[in-house]
Amino acid sequence: MHEQARAAIAEADAAVLLVDASAGLNAADEAIAEELRRAGLPVLLAVNKVDGLDPRLASAEFHALGIGEVHPIAARRGQGVPALLDAVLAALPAEARAAPAEPAEAEEGVPVAVIGRPNVGKSTLINRLFGEARVLVYDAPGTTRDSIAVPFERDGQRYTLIDTAGVRRRSQVPEGVEKLSVVKSLEAIERASVVLLVTDAQEGITEQDARLAGHVLQAGRALVVVINKWDGLGPEQRRKVRRDLDLRFAFLGFARHHFVSARHGTGVGLLLGSVDRAHAAAHRDLPTPALNEALHEAVAAHQPPLVRGRRVKLRYAHQGGHNPPVIVVHGNQVQRLPAAYVRYLENFFRERFDLYGTPVRVECRTGENPFAHKPNRLTERQRRHRQRLIRHAKRSKKKKRARR
Repeated sequence: MHEQARAAIAEADAAVLLVDASAGLNAADEAIAEELRRAGLPVLLAVNKVDGLDPRLASAEFHALGIGEVHPIAARRGQGVPALLDAVLAALPAEARAAPAEPAEAEEGVPVAVIGRPNVGKSTLINRLFGEARVLVYDAPGTTRDSIAVPFERDGQRYTLIDTAGVRRRSQVPEGVEKLSVVKSLEAIERASVVLLVTDAQEGITEQDARLAGHVLQAGRALVVVINKWDGLGPEQRRKVRRDLDLRFAFLGFARHHFVSARHGTGVGLLLGSVDRAHAAAHRDLPTPALNEALHEAVAAHQPPLVRGRRVKLRYAHQGGHNPPVIVVHGNQVQRLPAAYVRYLENFFRERFDLYGTPVRVECRTGENPFAHKPNRLTERQRRHRQRLIRHAKRSKKKKRARR
């Protein structure tokens, strides 16, 4: 944390030293003030928690730090904060004030969420991709509490990596901060275009990994599976991890797998290539003529099953959306298509249009029958014919009974 704070000081144009009026001046405040003086930045001293106190008396002892004007504030109530902001803007260099501000919510490039269980190496992987210690890393689980967006550029392509808190089983998540962290992590999946699901090879592929993959699949996001800590595993352990992948991730046949070591960088360089391919597949435009041709080939290769003695007819298809690609298939009785045949169509379209790395959704729609709610009124001739059939059926039953 000290290293991250020093990196922030090195990048800053000005600094605000925040101290606690209720706790008074202490040695830690003096040490930070000395480090800020050595950095040569414009520094403003904000004395917080002065509500209920005389501001001048509460901030008097902090003048001993000797780092500039003192601003007494009460952050909870907003007292003195506008004046502090004005002082911060005045302290900035002219070129910093003239630079246009970018909206905080605007994420440049491809948004990539990095998710996984606690302590599987998500932050280490981001630092390795970024090329420096951009986010905090510690060997104890739970270090990352909030989703952190890290923009960077590689080979002319911009990305925004979103570091998320580790997601444990719901029964193990207590109320409070960690519960909010889990919510933020799941929200990051919705914000992302591609998701990197990081697993721990040394612990194996767990049920929680499969549950997280299910969240990604439900959200319809492109996915790349990262098996971290691959270094140091013996041949038998590696075979077991591969078997677990085939078993627990059987529903993720579209996702690419990467076996990496985030700490040493082994295999990490290939991740962004898979991210680019998955992102391109998720946003690919599918021409309607090509979709119809593929649909007819799929039906010719494997006919839909009979439903109540009638064949389901698939007539035409068109694209209904991106990220994930949605293919709308029209026909009659399509609502009765078995789920297995819909999966067959999804796999066929994925193979035909190279949609690997992203889930494909096939929506089946049928036209409404305009006569569905109208009564079928019989003509006089049809009623007489119906009565003759009923009488004939009754006579046949009587004859059968008489024979018995």
